Amino acid sequence: MLKRRWIWAIRREEGPTFIVRKGSTLVCSKHFTEDEVRVRESGRNYLTPQAVPSRFTWNNWGEVQLRQTRTAKRGVCCVQEEAEMESADVALLVQEHDYDSRPPPGALDEALEKIKELEELVSRLTISRSLLDRWCVSDEDFRYFTRFSSKNMFMVFWRSIEPSASKIVYWSKAKRIGISTAEKEVVKPSPQRKMQLIDEFFMFCLRVAVGLRERVLAELFGVSTSTVSRIIITWANYLYLVLGSIQIWMTREQVNRTMPVKFQQYCPNVRVIIDCTEFRCESPEAITLHSEPFSTYKSHTTFKALIGVAPCGAITFASKLFTGSVSDKELTRQSGILDLLEPGDEVMADKGFLIGKLLEVVGAKLIIPPFKHRDQFSREETERTQAIARLRILVERVIRRVKEYHIWDCPIPLTLAGTVNQMWSCCCMMANYQGPLDFEGEVKYWKE
Repeated sequence: MLKRRWIWAIRREEGPTFIVRKGSTLVCSKHFTEDEVRVRESGRNYLTPQAVPSRFTWNNWGEVQLRQTRTAKRGVCCVQEEAEMESADVALLVQEHDYDSRPPPGALDEALEKIKELEELVSRLTISRSLLDRWCVSDEDFRYFTRFSSKNMFMVFWRSIEPSASKIVYWSKAKRIGISTAEKEVVKPSPQRKMQLIDEFFMFCLRVAVGLRERVLAELFGVSTSTVSRIIITWANYLYLVLGSIQIWMTREQVNRTMPVKFQQYCPNVRVIIDCTEFRCESPEAITLHSEPFSTYKSHTTFKALIGVAPCGAITFASKLFTGSVSDKELTRQSGILDLLEPGDEVMADKGFLIGKLLEVVGAKLIIPPFKHRDQFSREETERTQAIARLRILVERVIRRVKEYHIWDCPIPLTLAGTVNQMWSCCCMMANYQGPLDFEGEVKYWKE
């Protein structure tokens, strides 16, 4: 019975003969007596058919049984010598069979504490592996890689969106959810994120602020190009929804409270300064689609948008993108800014904005430089023209601040047509986090 249990335990059921040193099954010969081990002519040891292991740690490797047998056959002196030799063999066997030994009391507790310390160390190292921590150290680094004014401003923005960002669903899964809802199918959960959440936001910043291509981002973050594309699209839509819920249009009281002295002196009722800007885009292959985005001003296919700035320099309005062929008047009418104006408001714009009649409908007034006529400008008209021109520089500086997001440096690929509107809105919203504009330069220019 004992032998059958042993054969079953070592999964050896094909026969009683076992090779000790080399062969299909290896067993330790120290567990058997000398009579149970035979040596073949080839020099290999094998076990006899009746061999059963009888020497273990719990019986002191057969030391008690050997003493009794040898005492009956030999003298006391021989038994003592054999016992000493056997003790040495037992010590060697115990050392060789450390897997059968039991650890001293408390050894496992120390090991568990060590494992816990190592796990905490690995956790800290994993957190410190964030690319943001390695790339952005100083405020200057944050201004270059993220366009935020400082590290503190970046972290304030991140902490404000982190709770909701942790619940982001990638756009590919959101698309499957929409399809499965219509077809009543079960959608499997998304796989675990390969990157830290803050690194995903940092990747989006590198895409829009620095203008790095998706292939470059894939190499930097160690992910596939498709993963980069999925992350960029997801974060563009997420920030578009989150930042779009913020009320950036300033009330009349807020505008008056933050209005600079120069505006109070020359244009005290100005509510917003507006201007249009354009971004080049790739030309569509179809000739029939080429005329719609073509801009006669830029002589290229473009996207066009209207932007509104308060006298304090904050962006208070950003329209969606239109095709480059639309006029400034039509863009203003479709943008929705007319619905935000109140009677008595003044809107400052360039000469090209012939929107006076549109503003009269809502009770607002247009402030533009006077047009040239036959007679020479009067002193009052000259001062007014210079004042409006110098104050309008504010909106141009804000537009330049938005265009410093280097994603707009190159023509926008048509593959981003479904996301470019969200990216444009995100850039306008995040530009407000760069801090107020420096009006000292404008004051010096004014005095000159």
